Amino acid sequence: MWNFIRRRDPNIHFERLLKPLISHRHFRTRAVDRQNASPTGLYGFDHLKSPKGFQRFVDDAIERSGELVDYIAGMPSSAEIIRAMDEISDTVCSVVDSAELCRQTHPARGFVQEANKASMRINEYLHFLNTNHTLYNAVKKAEQDGHLLTEEAHRAALHLRIDFEKGGIHLPSGKLDRVNQLNLNALQLCREYGENIITDPGHVDIFPASCIPRQIQHLLKPIYRLKSGVSKDSLGSLDDEQAKGFQIITEPRTLFSVLQLTADDQVRKMAYLKGNSVPHANHEVLDKLIASRHELAQIMGCKSYAEFVMKLNMASSPEVVISFLLEMSNMVKPSADKEFKTIRNLKRDVCGQRCVDLEPWDEPYYTAMIKSSAYNLDSSVVASYFSLPQCIEGLKLLVKSLFGANFDSIPMAPGESWHPDVLKMCLHHPEEVMALVFNFSRPHDSSTVRLNHGELETLFHEFGHALHALLSRTDYQHFSGTRVALDFAETPSNLFEYYARDYRVLRKFARHYSTGEVIPEKLVKSLNGARDMFAATELQRQIFYALVDQTLFGDRLPEPRDTCSIVAHLKRQHSNEKHVEGTHMQIRFSHFLTYGAGYYSYLYAKCFAATIWKKLCQEDPLSLATGTALRTKLLQHGGAKEPADLLTDLVGDGIIRYHNGGIVPDITSCLEEMKLSGERSLYY
Repeated sequence: MWNFIRRRDPNIHFERLLKPLISHRHFRTRAVDRQNASPTGLYGFDHLKSPKGFQRFVDDAIERSGELVDYIAGMPSSAEIIRAMDEISDTVCSVVDSAELCRQTHPARGFVQEANKASMRINEYLHFLNTNHTLYNAVKKAEQDGHLLTEEAHRAALHLRIDFEKGGIHLPSGKLDRVNQLNLNALQLCREYGENIITDPGHVDIFPASCIPRQIQHLLKPIYRLKSGVSKDSLGSLDDEQAKGFQIITEPRTLFSVLQLTADDQVRKMAYLKGNSVPHANHEVLDKLIASRHELAQIMGCKSYAEFVMKLNMASSPEVVISFLLEMSNMVKPSADKEFKTIRNLKRDVCGQRCVDLEPWDEPYYTAMIKSSAYNLDSSVVASYFSLPQCIEGLKLLVKSLFGANFDSIPMAPGESWHPDVLKMCLHHPEEVMALVFNFSRPHDSSTVRLNHGELETLFHEFGHALHALLSRTDYQHFSGTRVALDFAETPSNLFEYYARDYRVLRKFARHYSTGEVIPEKLVKSLNGARDMFAATELQRQIFYALVDQTLFGDRLPEPRDTCSIVAHLKRQHSNEKHVEGTHMQIRFSHFLTYGAGYYSYLYAKCFAATIWKKLCQEDPLSLATGTALRTKLLQHGGAKEPADLLTDLVGDGIIRYHNGGIVPDITSCLEEMKLSGERSLYY
């Protein structure tokens, strides 16, 4: 859809940690005089003081872009062509990103509605830009004439031309019109898919209330019904005659808590079945999306949508990805089988002869039981060391130690935020000044917020994305921050998860919220030990997801293309988890939309990050030398250099391998970390 005007941060996640909104927006914001703070607009944009301001925001972006289009039409120098193209992208993306952030986060319906309208208008204008032959011809001229002075400028011209052609601009008018229509269809289908997940999360009613453990009752809605044998005519006191229960809304976070902590297997079964069978409307939406993407790919001369999207990725082809995933699947299977037997045996010990097999709704419950038995972890005790203020101190520590920079909270001008609980922080480097908007929702008193360890990892993961955007120093915003090859983009974020697990880091900021006691090393070892248990099972699950993604958007199978059969077949081949008829994980796994044919990128990143941590960071993770290497050899280049060159320059040989014309990660460090190195495939 975006073609040459690509989303600068394709991997922004509006999810997870306390609904974190780490909006590593990389577009310019207005400086605000806070001593005489006058009202400004959302995100510092003066236009966005009211919902209707989005109209003017779009108008001005279109007007400025039109001026730049006219300038390019005059065929200035090649360098000026590329610079003007970059400014068009920056101008339009400021609107795109602001509208998307508002759509996802703003509590006021008026702002959300206007952001939706702005999104639709700016997308229509994107079609004009992405199908503008004057711009395309100018970019081709700049690429061919040899007068671009820098390697990054040459790379920018090449990528701009390829992005234009991915939008079909080089095709005959009839085919180009069809490509435009298919892109619009895909955009609408993706939005519809997401809206269906929100509006139809599914629910089950559970009676009596005692079936639900106390520690998760606050997540559920209390409900009531007449007790058995009581008629409406004979009602006495409602408290005496009504039975209390709970309604489980089976959205993913609540569902996982129920599956993990509820002893009643029938409750777990009901929740699992409902949560994995809705929203029904997404069957049709997904089928249409797959068909649209496949038709688009064929018009573009590709066998599949997977082939189409991988042209600028490290892997370069679906064949390389599939071979990588199959090898990983074979590698992890023996350990995953052992873990499965361990879980199944515990269930049989607990349930006795009535237990037949391990069901999908059993795994979270019994793995949690095993981890609790092995490490005696109390989630409330763990969270007591990760109060929100202390976690922010941890981020400050990282920035200061690694980069010699300061990370401070700053006040917002009136109107700049969409909610009083939004926190804004700035990063100041002694040699440069940089700004990072870092937002997440919280209760009114931030001192009471305490994170579990998984949420801390998520915070550090997203902070890795933010630093990638913040520390990039590219000549063109087209390459800034996370605007990199999709199968490289998650590498920094995965790397920074390690910092949330290392005791040398945690002991410097993780303190008990009331006593100030430093987190005990024994507790951190238990956390990491519990986290690493059943690592092979989790890796196998990620491989399964990636294979489903590749298959759905890969070469077309004979019609009809039954996504349910595809999922069931792959689950039987690459997972120990039973497939339950009537469940359909593919209808609410939104990564199939945002990462269509690219979900394997998470596994690439896992391997790359494991090697970087081992070779560069593990010995002294907080040293300025480590941070300088990360900043100057990796983060500051964004997408301005080939990812393979950046990775090799950072840690030397042994982080990538070439295979069938593409690049795959070396998996040695990842295997060693998971204690699977003895089962390494000869393929590598």
